[in-house]
Amino acid sequence: MNNTEKKMQLEQTGQNGEYARYKVVPSGVGGSYMDNMSSEYGQDSNTVFDDNAFGRVNHLPLEINGKKYEYVPWGEDDQLPYEILKRLSDNMITAQCQAFNILCCYGQGVRFVDRKEKKDIDDKEILDFCLHNSLQEVFMEQATDMKYWYWSVTVIVLSRDKKKIVSVANRDAIHCRLEYAPSTKSKRIEHVFYGDWKIGQQEEDDIEVLPLLNLRDPLGDLRQRVGLDPDPKTGKKNKPTSDSKFAIITRMATPGCQYYPRPYYLSVMQDAWLDIYRLIGIGKRHMIKNTSAPRTQIEIHEDYWDSVCDNENIIDPNARAERKEKEKNNIIDFVTGVQNAGKALVSGYYNDPNGKENRMVRINVLNDAGKKEGGNWSDDMSEASNALCFAFGVHPNLVGATPGKSQMNNSGSDKRELFTLKQAVEKPFHDVMTKPYHVILHYNNWAERATVDVPMIQLTTLDENKDAKEVSGNSNQNTEENGNQYRKIGF
Repeated sequence: MNNTEKKMQLEQTGQNGEYARYKVVPSGVGGSYMDNMSSEYGQDSNTVFDDNAFGRVNHLPLEINGKKYEYVPWGEDDQLPYEILKRLSDNMITAQCQAFNILCCYGQGVRFVDRKEKKDIDDKEILDFCLHNSLQEVFMEQATDMKYWYWSVTVIVLSRDKKKIVSVANRDAIHCRLEYAPSTKSKRIEHVFYGDWKIGQQEEDDIEVLPLLNLRDPLGDLRQRVGLDPDPKTGKKNKPTSDSKFAIITRMATPGCQYYPRPYYLSVMQDAWLDIYRLIGIGKRHMIKNTSAPRTQIEIHEDYWDSVCDNENIIDPNARAERKEKEKNNIIDFVTGVQNAGKALVSGYYNDPNGKENRMVRINVLNDAGKKEGGNWSDDMSEASNALCFAFGVHPNLVGATPGKSQMNNSGSDKRELFTLKQAVEKPFHDVMTKPYHVILHYNNWAERATVDVPMIQLTTLDENKDAKEVSGNSNQNTEENGNQYRKIGF
């Protein structure tokens, strides 16, 4: 293996009389790279939030198909969700915590069940609707948006005669923007704009305009729009709208009146722990990279390079420069090459007038054989990962953030209780997320025989002779099962 494959180089670190002092480092470490190394550490996470969450609402004009709107950008430069997603995805702890939260929120997926028997519905019309709309995938996308952004946009499509909802889909919340309410006649948000806002202001053909149903009463608003119910303001039925596609927004409550909710976990960016974890990882990487080769101090006499060339009768300046580089590589191969174990480097020496022996090349090994490099900050990294897990509401032992017997790795019973607790706190999300499905049931006149359920997974003990069992999360009453009470929801 040559020097190019190992990507090592000699970096001069000082001068002592006639000797130049060098060290062997990975290629690229040193010089301008070291001057710019601080750029890898990046900015603090709190600089992401350049907008005032509770201050004035920024709004921008938008023209689509000749019609003028005003929308509210998400963040000061409309790039806030994309920056948040990048920082969370770049950190393995926060990325895994979010994945775990999404899977726990999903449970066993949304389904329509018989209202009386609380069993899976066997109505062919409802089953065909679920099959044609990939309902489980829609629910997974909705759970992802709810865990990342605390709100989601569900799109429903009516049949041509406006009598049935025939299609349901999810629009990625990260690509959705809300209309500026004061700019509308009703002084409420009337439209959702869907497009790739990461590329900035787009062409009008790239943005989908979705009429937004009333946030508090989407079913009543929909029935009024299609002329089924009278308008409470006039007491008369309106002319059926020509629109057949509508958006329903579901969102978790957060402090302050905001167009875009600010999830609680974003405190990790305002706090220091996300930066601490990232900086520890970068620091350990540089430490290991800079100490992966044997740590040596190499002293080379200034006359050594000339003597090598003179001994080989090399006169041409370019050829002498090439020979000098080759000799540098020979020294590096001797220091770092495993295949050179047991071999020797031959270099000249001379005696000064005082009889002192002066070697042309001296190599001093600085490694501490008993020291394990890269082990610094292990406790700090464990502390930072625990802090991040806490911010996302995930116990470290459930996602393996602090593995090992010395890290308070709980027993199986404790982990079952932690998992049960985790799924129990998903109930508020399920209550909010099922809103579009209840709208579908009632609008399609299926509510008398069916309701919505999001079954959860409960880990069992060994005496029950099975690993897990299903626990329903939907009923109109409290039921007692195996000594445990489960609060159930139903409309």
